[in-house]
Formats: sequence, structure tokens, C-alpha cells
Amino acid sequence: MKDIFRTRRMWRPRGELKKRYDVVVVGGGSHGLATAYYLAKNHGITNVAVLEKSYIGSGAAGRNTTIIRSNYRTPEGAAFYQASVELYKGLSRELDFNLLFSQLGHLTLAHSDKALITATERAEVNQILGIDSRLVGLEEIAKLCPELDLSTEVTWPIQGALYHPPGGIIRHDAVVWGLARGADRRGVEIHPYTEVTGIERQNGHVTGVRTNRGAIACDTVVSATAGWSPLVAALAGVPLPITPHILQAFVTEPLKPFLDVIIVSSQMHVYVSQNDRGEILIGAEIEPYTTYRGTSTFPFLEYSARHVLELFPQLESARVLRQWTGLCDISPDFSPILGVTEVEGFLVS
Repeated sequence: MKDIFRTRRMWRPRGELKKRYDVVVVGGGSHGLATAYYLAKNHGITNVAVLEKSYIGSGAAGRNTTIIRSNYRTPEGAAFYQASVELYKGLSRELDFNLLFSQLGHLTLAHSDKALITATERAEVNQILGIDSRLVGLEEIAKLCPELDLSTEVTWPIQGALYHPPGGIIRHDAVVWGLARGADRRGVEIHPYTEVTGIERQNGHVTGVRTNRGAIACDTVVSATAGWSPLVAALAGVPLPITPHILQAFVTEPLKPFLDVIIVSSQMHVYVSQNDRGEILIGAEIEPYTTYRGTSTFPFLEYSARHVLELFPQLESARVLRQWTGLCDISPDFSPILGVTEVEGFLVS
């Protein structure tokens, strides 16, 4: 009987750090774990350590709003994120772990003539770039989301929307667990509560890292630390043009499923989806100020709730279950910064 209640570990506790690894990945979130997993799977590099200063998935991987989409306006961005969407479509099967990826579709609402022009232009650009995206009117919006308030008596009446059918949501903690288990099964070592405090270099080449658990020799260090990337890169003497901004979100208590599409309103600074547990997830755009402080605020909750009620007045009696804040890494042109740096052996993911 006691075996029934035995805890199943997703990955093995590794104990002491080895003196040397081929690759050290800094950051135990989805980027870091994916880097380690694919190094082992695609390249046979298994002498890899993933070092996370807190618990696995404690950073941006566990503090986001789970939306996956590819309707971007630059050729590079559209291709990059479309490849991501395609990867996620088959990742549950690859990892043998249900990530609960649901391609609900993504509706970006237009509340003004200007927003409608922008949506039209974006749809045309998306189609040129091979992205499934189109402009839809009120009749189709009503079919996609019957619960949405389409009346003209609200502050921001809806005039149309950009519809991106492949857009979806995923269980973010499942992504972390699945990648961690997959990496562990291929020989990668995962070490939570191991903080990197320094990066050793010699003649412009990485030679190792210092941690709160001792020094490790290695030839390659990969920083996968999201908003903390500039601080980690600085340890290697690499300046990164990245600023940290916070992204706040909250969920309601579980409700009977009613929302079968992701709703986004840039004008109202809010987006809404319903997850597999029935919770209504509500987020907003990143805050304009830079900070490393991950404190959630009541004004955000109040502001976002007020706007959501204009879209879905039936949520008026729903209770807030929890709220969180994540750290985003923002570059000057909002594009990812990936790859090698001027310090040989130091890479950014």
C-alpha cells in the first residue's frame, strides 16, 4: 500500500557537483532545460550541468501567461516564432509528457479605426510571411467568442479583430517538468539551489564558473536567465543591451469552461484566456519601468479587472485565486538575442 503514495521524481537528485563539465547552463527554466535537452538529444553532449539558483522553473518559465503565437510583423520574428509553434505541436509526443498545448486561436481586438487599419496591415504582412492570420468582423467574432460583449454601450466598442488560429496556450510548469525529465534521462545533471557567482576566463576564453557550492571547470557557459541575463553576462565581461521589465498577471477561481479562444486588447492593455483547470488567466502588457523587483501590485489587479469586465461582464462575481509577477528581458528592438558572444565559450540563450 505504501508504494501507491511513493513520490515520483521527475529527475534524479545529483548530489555533489562534478569538478568539470563540458557545458554549464545557467538557468533552470524552459530555455535552459531545452538547451541541455537538445545538446544531449541532437548532439550527444551529455556532460552538461544545469544550474538554477532557486527551484527548477522558479523564474520566467513559471511566471508568464503561457501564450504561444507567431503573428509577428518582421520576417525574422515570424519565422522564428512559427518554428516555435511547430516545435510545441509535437513536443508532448517527443517528451512523452502531456504539456497540455491547446491551439485555441488568438483574437487581437480592434476598438478604433486606427486599430482596425493596424490589424488589416498586420494580417496582410502575416499572410505574405506565410503566417495564418486574417481580419475578422463582428459576426465571426461572435461565433468565435459568444460570451464577448459586442455592444456599442461600452467604453471601447469592438470594431473587428485580427484572428490567428494557430495561437495557443500551454501548461508552463509541464514544459519545465517534461524538459527536465527528458534532459535527465539523457544524462544531463540538474542542480537546483546552485547560484553562479562568477565566470572564470583566461585569454578571452571561458574556463569555468564559481558557485555557492564551489568552483566548476568548463569550456562553455550558456546563460538562459531571461531578465537576469545582463547580470550573468556581466560576470563574463559581456555587455548585453537588455533591460528587465515586469509582467503581472492573475487567475480567477476555476469556472465552467466558456472561453475557447485567447482574447487580446492592446487598447485596453489586457488579455484573457481560460486554462485547463478552468481558471481565467488575465494579464497585461509589460510595465514601462525597469526593475528586478517582482512584487505584484493591487493597482494592476484593479485596473485589469475593470477592463476585463467591459469585455466579459459575467465575470463580475468571480473571485481572484492568485496573482504573480514575472521578469521579462527586453532588447531595444524587442527581438531575441541568441548565440555566441565576444568571449569565446560564453553563449546567450
